[in-house]
This record gives sequence, C-alpha cells and structure tokens, in this order.
Amino acid sequence: MKTKTLIGLALLLILVLSACSYNLPVSATSNPLGTKVGVYSQTGFLGFPPMASKDVAIHKAAQNGGITKISTVNYNMTWMIFIWKYETIVTGE
Repeated sequence: MKTKTLIGLALLLILVLSACSYNLPVSATSNPLGTKVGVYSQTGFLGFPPMASKDVAIHKAAQNGGITKISTVNYNMTWMIFIWKYETIVTGE
C-alpha cells in the first residue's frame, strides 16, 4: 500500500511540474527596431483557446506598448496541464 501511495504521489508530482513553452517569431517589417515593447496576454482553460484572434492580439499589444510603427511580432505560448497562456509581444516605435 505504501509503495502504491509513493508511486501515485510521484506521478502526481510529475504531472503538476510538467510544462511546455515555446516562442514563435511571426513577422518583421522594414521599420527600424524600436525601443518600445507591448505585450498582450490571454489565458485558455481546459482546452478552450482564448477568444481574441491573432490580429486583435497584435493590435492590443501595440496599444499596450504605445507603439504606432510595428517592427517585430512574436508569440509565446506556455502550457501547464489544463491552462494555456498566449502572449503576443510587439516591438517598435
């Protein structure tokens, strides 16, 4: 019984501590690389993705950073069990 409990706790710990994260460069323009950075975050639960489209996320990230001329756009997605976090990162002037 004690062994089964330890195995169960070990599996639960592995499940809780497992996560995945990746960055994806999406776009770059001919505008010079600016000093401003804007970020827009969205969270999805239980397999349901965030509702905002990628174009809306780019626009909101630019607004959050006070950017009028976009230089680069990157996406960062982090997955932790049943939670997904999507970040859109925009740089520019």
